[in-house]
Amino acid sequence: MKKNKINLKFNILAIICISIFIIGLTERTLQNDTYYTITLGKYILNNGIDMMEHFSWHEGLIYTYPHWLYDIFIYIIYNVSGFNGIYISSIILGIVLGLSIYFVTSKLSKNNLISFFVTLLIMYFGQYYITARAQLVTFILFVWTIYFIEMFLNTKKKRYALALILIPIAIANIHAAVFPFYFILFLPYIGEYIIAIAKENSDFLTLLLIKADKKKVNKLLKKDTRTEKEENNLKLIINRIEVNEKRIENKKIKKEKNKNNEYKILITKRDNVKWLILIMILCAFTGLITPIGDTPYTYLLHTMQGNTTNNIAEHLPLVLSENREAIITFSLYFIIITFTKVKVKLGDLFMTLGLMTLTFITRRQLSMFLFIGGIVLNNILCDLIRMYCNENDIEEVKSYITKFVGQLISYGVIITITILLLLKNKDHKIVNTDSYPEEACNYIIDSLDVNQIKLYNDYNYGSYLMYRGIPVFIDSRADVYDPQFNKLEDDIFQDYIKINGLNCYYETKFEHYGITHVMTYANSRLSIYLSKDSNYIELYKDKNFVIYERLIK
Repeated sequence: MKKNKINLKFNILAIICISIFIIGLTERTLQNDTYYTITLGKYILNNGIDMMEHFSWHEGLIYTYPHWLYDIFIYIIYNVSGFNGIYISSIILGIVLGLSIYFVTSKLSKNNLISFFVTLLIMYFGQYYITARAQLVTFILFVWTIYFIEMFLNTKKKRYALALILIPIAIANIHAAVFPFYFILFLPYIGEYIIAIAKENSDFLTLLLIKADKKKVNKLLKKDTRTEKEENNLKLIINRIEVNEKRIENKKIKKEKNKNNEYKILITKRDNVKWLILIMILCAFTGLITPIGDTPYTYLLHTMQGNTTNNIAEHLPLVLSENREAIITFSLYFIIITFTKVKVKLGDLFMTLGLMTLTFITRRQLSMFLFIGGIVLNNILCDLIRMYCNENDIEEVKSYITKFVGQLISYGVIITITILLLLKNKDHKIVNTDSYPEEACNYIIDSLDVNQIKLYNDYNYGSYLMYRGIPVFIDSRADVYDPQFNKLEDDIFQDYIKINGLNCYYETKFEHYGITHVMTYANSRLSIYLSKDSNYIELYKDKNFVIYERLIK
């Protein structure tokens, strides 16, 4: 009873501390994707989903609406309470993510003390991802996927199977781009199951051979007389039987020794995995339960085959030396697994190595390594702690933390850190006018006919122009401008890269597209050239952005 009371008090403390900490971690400034999310949500509510692009002045473009449901969700919040409402929604979803990680790690590891500290660490390293983007919701869903898989394997209860079938339906409508990733989470469990079966039946062929040889021996022994050849054959078969039986016996002895070998990887055969495979197959059809057609199945494939991934930072391979979070997290795994006596489950090892591989292929998967790999790290850490501390030691620490002084210290530390984080970001505005052309857009809306001009703009703030109702040349929905999605003669995305990097003569491209006006960064290389070009007149300039009118010949 006392233990349960301590656990309850500790859980309450953990929930409050994690929630307060995430308030400090959540960045107030909106990212560029949020602006087009608001715009698309409004359009979908008013017009439905027609799979066409309506916010670029390029004609005939299609759009797959890969996170249509999230777009609607964000627009409704914006419509009710503006940008501050979106900021608050990011805090709330961030808290849900943090508490989900804490709950899942606590349940799976049976150690809420370590889970508390690991959750704080995970959320600190993953603070960049606590923002108004669809991925924040899918992180929550992926964390619960791990929990439901584990609970189904342990209990085979139907409610966990049902949850596993409902989650991909939600993902297909909230963030279709990551729909295939859902199935990757099943693979470590299936891989471990296959290897466990192979290991369990490694002697199967040998046993069949022994059985066949024994039949031959019995057949020969039944003969009253045997030729010299048959006698020699009998001896060879008996010898082979003895060798094979000895081999099996040695394997059994070795297997028994390995049970006490603390450096061995744990391979567990969980029979419910065969039902998990069936669930995964059923889930493969859930991507059809969406108004956006086959997008959940094709979006990621088209993106990988497209030409945008080599030019967008989050799609590029991870450079370990440039990422502190990755260095620390990878080092923790390496040190614990290599230099301690803790045993590692094969499924956990598969999950870790798989997520690491994806992270090195594309840095955007670091988020999945932090949030999903963090669950695995927590399990390993808890096993390590149990090797050096008994349960009573852990309960004593929790008992101290839940006393008045312990709570005072805990809340004091978390509140202090949160205040420091908030003070650090106190000057951050909801709309960062250094990154987004608020005043320049005001000028365009007041002075130009937005429906008649063809504006060239930069990729990073195109979504803000969309939000302001200004048709764009390009925006951060890279798929709209990728030939894999739009089979057009012009490769808009690559043309933008060439123009922006001055890898072509800008005037040739501007003439081809019929550009009438150019908005670019005031200190960009393009602006330097345009300022000296007599075919361009500077209409507007502030410290960050400049607008030119192109004199069409």
